[in-house]
Amino acid sequence: MRAAHDDAFEFPYIALDHPAIQYAAPATHNVISRLQEKIGKGQVKLDYDARYGYLPSLLKNLDIPRDSQMLVFSRTSFQGPKISPQHPRAIYFSDQAAVGFVPQGDVMELAAVDSEKGVVFYTLDLDKAPKPEFVRPKMECIQCHVYPGTLNLPGLTVTSVIPTPDGTPRFPASAITVDSRTAFESRWGGWYVTGTSGTLQHRGNAVAPFADRPSVLDYRGNQNLTSLKGRVDTSAYLEPSSDIIALMTIEHQTRATDLLVRLAWETRIAAKEGKLDDFRNGRLNLLADQVVRYLLFADEAKLYEPVTGVSTFVKTFPERGPRDPHGRSLRDFDLQTRLFRYPLSFMIYSPVFDALPDLAKERVYQGLFSALTKENGGFANLSATDRRAIYEIVRDTRTGLPDYWK
Repeated sequence: MRAAHDDAFEFPYIALDHPAIQYAAPATHNVISRLQEKIGKGQVKLDYDARYGYLPSLLKNLDIPRDSQMLVFSRTSFQGPKISPQHPRAIYFSDQAAVGFVPQGDVMELAAVDSEKGVVFYTLDLDKAPKPEFVRPKMECIQCHVYPGTLNLPGLTVTSVIPTPDGTPRFPASAITVDSRTAFESRWGGWYVTGTSGTLQHRGNAVAPFADRPSVLDYRGNQNLTSLKGRVDTSAYLEPSSDIIALMTIEHQTRATDLLVRLAWETRIAAKEGKLDDFRNGRLNLLADQVVRYLLFADEAKLYEPVTGVSTFVKTFPERGPRDPHGRSLRDFDLQTRLFRYPLSFMIYSPVFDALPDLAKERVYQGLFSALTKENGGFANLSATDRRAIYEIVRDTRTGLPDYWK
C-alpha cells in the first residue's frame, strides 16, 4: 500500500521491542482492556444477540455509536474470504476504539488507542462464551497496520482500492491511504457510501468489472446513493447505511491518532536514551509541526459542493463533545466547503492527546497558540474569524491548558 502524501516517508521504523515502547507487553490503558477487567470481575456481562452476537452489547459498553457504521466490501481484512460486495464488513468507531464485524465471520476485529502502547488490536470470537475474552493477535493485524501510511508504527488506516466484482483489490500495492487531505475523487474505493455530494465524484460503491480495462471503475448508478437496497441485505447489520459523514470523520481521525502516537513514542524514546536535548532542538519541532498542521486542517481537501449524509451520525457526533458558553463545539460540522465548522481537530480532547509526554504536549500547545493568535499564523485556510472562534472554544473547553492560553 502507499500513502497519498510523501511526508509519510519521513518516519523511519521504530523497533516495537524498544525499552521505551515494549509494544508486545500487556496493554492495560485502553477501553477494551478495562472492559475485559470488568467482565473478568463479573461487573459487566456482554449480552448475546441471536442475530448479531455480542456486537450490540459490545458497542454499548465501549460507548461506540451504532450510527457510525460504515460498510467496506473490499477483501482487505484477514477475513477477506468471507467479505464481498454482497457481504461487506461493518466498522463502527469512537474517538478511542473501532470494531469490525463480518456477519457469519469467525471473529470481531477491534482496535483501541492505549495511552502507553498506542494503537493495539484485538479479536473476539463470535461464538457465545461464559466470559468473552479479547485476544491480542501476534501478527494478523500488524502485517497490514504497519506501513508508511500509518507512519511505520502500528496504527489506524483507511484505504481506497480498485476492487473487482468480488471485492478483491486489482492492484493491492497501489491502495491509497486516505485522510482529510486526500482528494475527494480518490476516496472510498472498495467501500459503500450512502449520502450525496452533488457532482463531486468518488470511488465508492463502484467496482472495476472489465478484465481488459482493470483500472477502470464503473461509476454508473454508483454516485449519490441514499439507500443500499438491492446491493446488500442490510438486515444483517445494525444500520442500513454506510454514511459519508462517518467515513470523512474516521479518515481524519486515523491520521490524527497515528501522528499523536508517533510524537509520543519518539519523545519517550529520546527520554529513555538520554537524548532529550538533541530531540528538543531538532526532531521534536518536525513532529510537533506535523501534528499542529494536521490538527488545524492546513492541507484539507476542499469541498466544492455540499455533502449530506443519510444517517443520524451528523446529529449525534456533535452531541458527544464539549461546548463553549456560546454553544460552539469543535465537533460541529460544516459540510459546505470543509468537514468541520471550526477547523481544529476534536482529537485535542482525546485520551491519546492527553497521554502525550509533557514536553511534546507543550510544544503542540505552543504551535496551536501561535497559529491562532498571530495575525499571520501561517495557515491560509484559517480566517481571522476562524482563529478567534477556535481559540475561544479551546480556551473555554479544554482543561489543562498552559497559563498563557488564558
